[in-house]
Amino acid sequence: MTLPLLADELTAVIDGVAATFGPGAVPTVDGELDCDPAHPGTLVCWQYGVRLDHRGDAEHQLAESVLPSLEAVGWSAHDRSTPRELIARFHRDGADFTVHVARSGGGVAIIGSTRCVVPA
Repeated sequence: MTLPLLADELTAVIDGVAATFGPGAVPTVDGELDCDPAHPGTLVCWQYGVRLDHRGDAEHQLAESVLPSLEAVGWSAHDRSTPRELIARFHRDGADFTVHVARSGGGVAIIGSTRCVVPA
């Protein structure tokens, strides 16, 4: 699969997750990343991320909507929470992304990357 197709898929998944929390997602990362700095340009991935300001019900949305819907389509989830953030990491087919929900303030950040591929 080519990087543009992987990038489109990851972007759609992250945008869909962000929409669960409501409107107003602001892109924070959107571009290609070199996977092997020792050999630049031989393997690349796509990184994409968004943030949303205060979301009052974000913890509930993550647990009750995002987790079950992503697991139903093959994403595996792992809890990486800390005292400051509720963090869910999702992984499927070499791609991964994390959803960070601030326990104070309810801000949401989502960032992920595709699997590394040989550039076309």
